[in-house]
Amino acid sequence: MGKLFGTDGIRGVVGENLTVDLAFRVGQAVGTVLLEEKGARPTVVLGKDTRISSDLLEAALIAGLCSVGADVKPVGDIPTPAVAYLTRQEKADAGIVVSASHNPYEHNGIKVFNGQGYKLSDALEERVEEKILSKEPMVLKTREELGRRHHGMKQLKRDYIDFVASTIDSDLSGLRILVDCANGAASATAPELFGRFKAHTVFLHRTPDGVNINDRCGSTHLEDLADQVVKGGYDIGVAFDGDADRCLLVDESGGIIDGDKVMAVCALDMKRRGILRGNAIVATVMSNLGLHEFCRNYGLDLACTAVGDRNVLEEMLRRDFRIGGEQSGHTIFTALETTGDGQVTALQFLQVLAQSEKKASELASVCPAYPQVLINVEVPHSGGVKEKIMASKELAEAVKNEEAALNGEGRVLVRASGTEALIRVMVEAKTTEIAKNTADSLVSLIKSLKF
Repeated sequence: MGKLFGTDGIRGVVGENLTVDLAFRVGQAVGTVLLEEKGARPTVVLGKDTRISSDLLEAALIAGLCSVGADVKPVGDIPTPAVAYLTRQEKADAGIVVSASHNPYEHNGIKVFNGQGYKLSDALEERVEEKILSKEPMVLKTREELGRRHHGMKQLKRDYIDFVASTIDSDLSGLRILVDCANGAASATAPELFGRFKAHTVFLHRTPDGVNINDRCGSTHLEDLADQVVKGGYDIGVAFDGDADRCLLVDESGGIIDGDKVMAVCALDMKRRGILRGNAIVATVMSNLGLHEFCRNYGLDLACTAVGDRNVLEEMLRRDFRIGGEQSGHTIFTALETTGDGQVTALQFLQVLAQSEKKASELASVCPAYPQVLINVEVPHSGGVKEKIMASKELAEAVKNEEAALNGEGRVLVRASGTEALIRVMVEAKTTEIAKNTADSLVSLIKSLKF
């Protein structure tokens, strides 16, 4: 991991550690590296989410790109996976997204896709980062060599919606669906997308004002959606995060259908249709033990990677597998896209639900869920505190002891967030009480460590 690029691009609080000057220089660096790679004028597709800061970062990136001779196709408020898709469709040289995904509104980020719609390789990220951090000025263009901002990009958003709608054959008739847009990027696409189908669909949190993205709504705050699903008698609730690259669901009784359960349901359907290549699912170490049990029960292989959709995708591509993802709602279907897409994921699950003639809770019950407790411990942003905590011998010994106490009937995972100043403590056990007591003990230790 570099000094700027984390596991999911550059992230920070706008006006503090993510500034307009930095965004301008990122634009220049990306444009310069693309020009060096191509040897000719590059084109970049640029999208953003609905945060109050996204407009100014978008403007800075456009200025930076154009100043070094790159053309830009800005597509406005749009989901992150749409930028990956449109980068490929337009045969652009890169795609850039201004978004901090599920984080609060004051945060934002810059993520870069290559011309094939995949996240930049480590080598290219390093080249971009070197140019951003270097004190050497980048070569500026002038006259006709300046980059251009393309206009009239509304059709590209429709192209993306057309694509997502085409990923299923069902018209979803008979379903009553409640969709939570998280006051984010899905607000710009989900109403038109779901309007293509015969399901009765109602929307929540689809009026972004710049500061209400992910605010007590969306995939990180399912309480309101679950309550409204039960009160309204809906068959299912669908929740996106701020940039709509992840999707979680709520069944008819308000129960959560997480990414593990989504993968289980979709993988079984893919196996039935003969398209589950490798007879396998790719998940991460954060996936619930219930997913492991599901795979054993249904004769599927389960490959687990380190946390992060990048790691999942790399394993899927390496082994030519077709479905993978994270418990948090990133689900990747490599036969359809190059990255996780919440709206594609929702349609895949909804198609299975519509054709099954089962309730969502029954459909998802194929994958059990062991009691799990996840606690995020805030740590200082600076001073390398996160890294020092993770390297602590005292913490390692405590984790070892707690795992031994679970006696093979649970597990402990402590990891540093790749995008936030957090240490995540996750415990699974036979009961919620055991899991919580174990997690609380480790959290207390982490808070007591002094560096």
